[in-house]
Amino acid sequence: MIPVPVPAPASPNVPAAALPPVAPELLAEAVGGLSARLRKRLDATIEACAAGDPPAVVAADGEVTYRFGEDAQVTLRPGPSGAITAPDQAVCSCLLSPRCLHRTAALAVSPLAEPPAADPAAEQASDPEPARGRTPAAPAEPEAGPGPTTDGPAPSPAPSLAPSPEQVAAAAALWEAAAAALAAGVPAGGAVVQAELLRAAHTARLAGLPHAEAAALRVVRGLRAARDRSAAQRLTELTGAFRELLHSAALPSPGGSRRTYRSGGSLRVYGLCREPVLSATGHAGVVTHLVDAEGDGFTLADVRPGGIGRARGAASASVALGGAVLDHAGLARGALHVVGATVSADGRLGSGRGVRATPLRGIDWSEGPAAALFARPAAEAVARALADPAADPGLLGCDVLVVAAAGDRLLVRELARDGAVRPGAPLIALVPAHPHPDLAHTANLRRLAERPGLALRVLGRPDPDRSATLRPLAVGPVPGSAYTLRLPPQWLGRADLGYDLLQGSHLPAAADAPEPADVRDREPVPDALGGSPLWRVRRLLESGVAGGRRAVAEAARGEFAPNGGRGPLRRAGFAGAEELAAALSAEADRRPRDVFGRLVDPGADRYAWAWLAAATHLHAAQRSLVAASWSAQ
Repeated sequence: MIPVPVPAPASPNVPAAALPPVAPELLAEAVGGLSARLRKRLDATIEACAAGDPPAVVAADGEVTYRFGEDAQVTLRPGPSGAITAPDQAVCSCLLSPRCLHRTAALAVSPLAEPPAADPAAEQASDPEPARGRTPAAPAEPEAGPGPTTDGPAPSPAPSLAPSPEQVAAAAALWEAAAAALAAGVPAGGAVVQAELLRAAHTARLAGLPHAEAAALRVVRGLRAARDRSAAQRLTELTGAFRELLHSAALPSPGGSRRTYRSGGSLRVYGLCREPVLSATGHAGVVTHLVDAEGDGFTLADVRPGGIGRARGAASASVALGGAVLDHAGLARGALHVVGATVSADGRLGSGRGVRATPLRGIDWSEGPAAALFARPAAEAVARALADPAADPGLLGCDVLVVAAAGDRLLVRELARDGAVRPGAPLIALVPAHPHPDLAHTANLRRLAERPGLALRVLGRPDPDRSATLRPLAVGPVPGSAYTLRLPPQWLGRADLGYDLLQGSHLPAAADAPEPADVRDREPVPDALGGSPLWRVRRLLESGVAGGRRAVAEAARGEFAPNGGRGPLRRAGFAGAEELAAALSAEADRRPRDVFGRLVDPGADRYAWAWLAAATHLHAAQRSLVAASWSAQ
């Protein structure tokens, strides 16, 4: 990882997650109200505030106070939602308030609040169009009719995809802010740069561009984490967030709200598994994955502000859906008949007014629509899921044979329908879906590694950034296999790896293992992604995020000099990547002059376009290599 040259503050006296979140537009307004002189002092004041100078005092009712001196005390009073959403909820006693440095710094220390979600009941009343979920193993095919087992009205005509003039203007403003932030990089991406992004993100939300707004918020959170040297900081993730933000601003995708719920009529959904949620933004909970009779995927989430304790406790929390008497543990192995269902575009079930849910008997993974998830070869399913660079890979099911452990990875090979290892199947790495020690993912994979030759049915999410890697969410026995899991009947043939702790009694006896010849491993298939020279392009792009435009220019003079770093790219068949890296390098090092020959600051627009072109090409090339790694011979 490329180091970020920003001083690390001392440990804060109060964790940021314990502070009330602040509405992004409120923080942007506070920064915009400062004078130029105060803006220059803002980043240093924020760092001191985060380090406990002055200390934050949190009252029992959630009120937070900072005393900057005898005449300056900032008080943050969260509203009913627990967030700071109105200007009068953040006050300072100094004479410059509300346009003061103290109040702005106190707001900037707190985490960013999520934008308000759509009201499912209101959406249901105003828009009767049925909505479908998405297939867990791949993006859903376009559909012409209403949703599955739908009793509701017929769908209305699809809305126009052309952005309005207001959306074009909002996207242009967001592009300008994003390009400036990218050219500045992490060291110069302080509170003022972040405020411009937040202001543009708010405008994008009002214009109906929820995807662009969400991408901007991810960039701001990533900049914050990078500047604070947070443990949650990942340069690769921040680079991807910049790519998504620039792409969303360049090609605005109209949308009604952050999450629009539409009527899904009558749905019959079956539980698949539970997935713990523990985000770097201070949210935690559980997501239960479901599937309907036609194989479309749905989710039911219970995610709120909190930490690991909430992620574990939500696993057995009651399901807030139409009066259902199930908890998430029961729903993961049960089923629901939902009347008046409200469904978002990404398949999330809502709990609006008029929704009624009746519990039903669940199904085993070998029955009905669940069995279809494991019927397709993994290579075919992954290739289809990764064909669209912007699509979520979804869930993948496959039967595998345990080979051996390798660090925190469990190496397996895919099984064919006859129970034998699929011919030419590569080694697949199972890695913990979440490595937190208080979740059971890592411990369960270690337990499974104790039984080489174990046949295993796995449901998880393919990692689009690593060769032949699957992050399993749940496992179960392989039907017809003698050496497989032996789970309790009440588990209904699967174990949620994040919550259910596998015991020795759930595994077959080691003495019953098949002969070593049955699990003999060939030489591992070379890592097509790790062995390609594309890492040079990735490092160049990450240099720009970590150090700004000048860092790319400096890297280009060495790594990407003629007959240097670009040579291996062309020799390996990545001529397009070479050309785009060269264009980015040239633009980063462009030093225009005025009519008097004096150097002038080049605009960030052309540089942002060159960076986005190289990042988009790299993202697509890496996904293609990952898809190929699943079918390597």
